[in-house]
Amino acid sequence: MTLAFLAVALGLALLVWSADRFVEGAACTARYCGISSLLIGMVIVGFGTSAPEMVVSVLAASQGNPGIALGNAYGSNITNIALILGVTALISPIGVHSQVLRRELPILIAVTALAAWQLWDQEISRFDAILMLCVFGGLMAWTIRQGRQNQVDALGEEIEDELQVHVMPIKFALAWLVVGLAFLIASSRLLVWGAVEIANGFGVSDLVIGLTIVAVGTSLPELASSVIAARKGEHDIALGNVIGSNLFNTLAVVGLAGAIHPMKLGQEVIHRDLPVMAALTLALFIFGYGFRGTGRISRVKGSMLLACYVGYTAYLVGALFTSP
Repeated sequence: MTLAFLAVALGLALLVWSADRFVEGAACTARYCGISSLLIGMVIVGFGTSAPEMVVSVLAASQGNPGIALGNAYGSNITNIALILGVTALISPIGVHSQVLRRELPILIAVTALAAWQLWDQEISRFDAILMLCVFGGLMAWTIRQGRQNQVDALGEEIEDELQVHVMPIKFALAWLVVGLAFLIASSRLLVWGAVEIANGFGVSDLVIGLTIVAVGTSLPELASSVIAARKGEHDIALGNVIGSNLFNTLAVVGLAGAIHPMKLGQEVIHRDLPVMAALTLALFIFGYGFRGTGRISRVKGSMLLACYVGYTAYLVGALFTSP
């Protein structure tokens, strides 16, 4: 059991480091390929920050642990909104200036509704998974079309500033891209193995392990980047990290895992985890859309989100120790 905990700790540390290198290498490589700053922010960064969830969930599903895959995806969504935006807003209230992000918030609501509809029969079949991947493909096509219109947007301007700070030669960008991806896969294997061993050792479901330890670990890159962005006043990057990651998690991560290993779900997913994720997504839409002007997540709203995360996690941990 000690070895499993060490594997999880080392896997999480390597996961955070490799994800950061992968995102930086991917963003710089995309810039050299002539991709616009807005498109890098909408697609490349969103994919990069969700890469840990994607690799972990695919590996978990391929090894016959779909509970970790689903718990990782939905747990990361909950962590992104409640913990990451909660902490970020406490550091610096988040103002939403990007029109692109305001358009993506209703899409996130629709995607969450699609997930709820698919999960209602307590199963994610291969058909459900393929439908998710098709919707994801359509969303990416729409996003790329939006990003190629060369529109002026606050998100694109903030990404441009970041790219100017992290300029590197193309050979270094490609090297970080390859090294980051290699360590991402290796650390994910280590993390999944340790998580499965801990779940078996304590006699708890791999879903709960995925919702807690694995979800928090794979969300650490988003937490780090959002907090740094907020401290620099780059509020749209902080929010864009969360929206992009949640879209990728709900469609691509669950879709890939379900295509590999169809999932039978317990009642707790329908009655506990899905309602929490849906309620937090709705709260994010209400806080961030700005029906009467610029959307804003104040410190009070951030405290509310953080309190929801603490309450939800405490409930999961309590269930962990009271389960027979």
